[in-house]
Amino acid sequence: MKTIESEISNHILKTKKKDLGTIFFFNHMAIIEFNEGAHIDINNSNVFFDEFKSYFGESRPFGVVTNRINSYSVKLMDIDLFRNKAKNLCAYGVVGHNLASKMNAKIESDFCISDDKIDYDTLYEAMDSVYSKVKQKLITTLN
Repeated sequence: MKTIESEISNHILKTKKKDLGTIFFFNHMAIIEFNEGAHIDINNSNVFFDEFKSYFGESRPFGVVTNRINSYSVKLMDIDLFRNKAKNLCAYGVVGHNLASKMNAKIESDFCISDDKIDYDTLYEAMDSVYSKVKQKLITTLN
């Protein structure tokens, strides 16, 4: 299900369309829907990290969910480099909508350092989990 067609669409605070996909911003998180056939690597992802920095700043904790409504590829060897681009990114999730996208989400999960689950079956499940992690980080940051 596309983010814009979901029940959470009325909570979107800002939308940014980029060549590789669309970012939907919420209070403490963002959802990315990459375009069909996009290839995401450290070189072409700067536009997304620039948008995150502009919206969330450099210290405010936030989370990202990628909603795999389209088929796209991620250079898995760049995952550590992605993490270094946004130090305040504290939670990440991937939603798979069919067998292929769920398998890709699981593979992405295997490349993450954290033992946290990042692959989800629904947008709502991913958002709930990612927001819970961000909220915990916000509480820790405030103390």
